[in-house]
This record gives sequence, C-alpha cells and structure tokens, in this order.
Amino acid sequence: MAADFFKSRWQGKTPLDRLFWRDMLLVGTAVNIASSGLALVLLGLKLPLWLVLTVHFLPVPYNIFLTIAVWRTAEKTGGFKAQLVMLGSALWLIATAVL
Repeated sequence: MAADFFKSRWQGKTPLDRLFWRDMLLVGTAVNIASSGLALVLLGLKLPLWLVLTVHFLPVPYNIFLTIAVWRTAEKTGGFKAQLVMLGSALWLIATAVL
C-alpha cells in the first residue's frame, strides 16, 4: 500500500541504504527524468506553458519527502556514513530542483 510506503519511510523504519540508493537515487531520479521528458514532449506539442511546468515540477513534493525521510533516518542511524547520505540527499534535491 502507498500509505505503508510513506509511513515506513517517514518513521525511519526503512533501512537507510534502501531509502537512499533505491528509493531516492534510483526511483526518484527515474521519476524526475520521466517527468522532465514528458514536459519536453508537451512543450514540443506547443501545449500551454502552465501545463508543461506543472508536469515538470510535479515530483518536487515527492523529492522533498524523500530528502526529509533520508535525513530523519540518518539522524537515527548516526555516524559518518549517515552524514554522507544526508549531504548526498541534499545535493540530489538541489540537482533535481535545478534540472
């Protein structure tokens, strides 16, 4: 269920490696690429700019959720690896917002 997916990540019950590598970097990046690709197609079809921008920025709330979930889980985990993951997630969020 979707609710269980979000709840487990928000509560820090998902392993940090899975949350960062699979959920954020793999799936999150794929969602962003798909959204940007679709937005480019819509732009090529000369659809309204508001629609193109909406599609392009649609993943932003999900990206923010993933970043916060990574930070919350990393804070519980602690250690140098957790700090690196927190830095990586912040850089990923910036990159997805800019690109």
